[in-house]
Amino acid sequence: MRPRVLVAGIGNIFLSDDGFGVAVIKELAGTDLPEWVRVADYGIAGMHLAYDLLSGYETTILLDATPHGRPPGTLSLIEADTDDLAGSASIDAHGMQPEAVFRLLRLLGGDAGRVLIVGCEPGCVDEGIGLSPEVTAAVPAAVRAVTELAWGTSPERPVKEKTEV
Repeated sequence: MRPRVLVAGIGNIFLSDDGFGVAVIKELAGTDLPEWVRVADYGIAGMHLAYDLLSGYETTILLDATPHGRPPGTLSLIEADTDDLAGSASIDAHGMQPEAVFRLLRLLGGDAGRVLIVGCEPGCVDEGIGLSPEVTAAVPAAVRAVTELAWGTSPERPVKEKTEV
C-alpha cells in the first residue's frame, strides 16, 4: 500500500530544543504505525521534504519546535493553512522554514494535503545538543498524539487479535 500520511520531523539538533521533531521521529521508529504512514527525519533538509511531498500525501504531520510564549514543553496541534504558508515572498534553500517548503511545493505543482503541526514550546534554542528536561518530557505525549493522528487518517482502525495467556 502506498503511504497516504507523511510524518516529518524537522529541526536542528545542534540548537537544543529545536531538535524536538527529530527526537519524536526517533521514538516513533519503534512504534507500530499503519502501513499507510511514512515516518521520516528531515532535520534541516527542507528542500528534501518539499520534493518528497510531491509524492502526493493526503495528510502531512510536521513535528517541530514552535515558540508561542507558553511554558517550555507545552504541546500544540495546529492545522496549517498551506496557502497562507506558501505566500512567503522568497525561498532560501539553506534555511528552508516550513513557509519556504510549501512555497517551493506550490511552485513545483505539488500539494501537501491536510497539514497538521505537532509543535512543542522550546525552552532553549541556544547552540548545544540535547533537549531541555521540559521538552524531553513532552516527547512521549507527542508520540501518542502522532499515533492517534495517524490512526485517525483511516476510516476503520484494524482490530488486533487478542491472545489469552
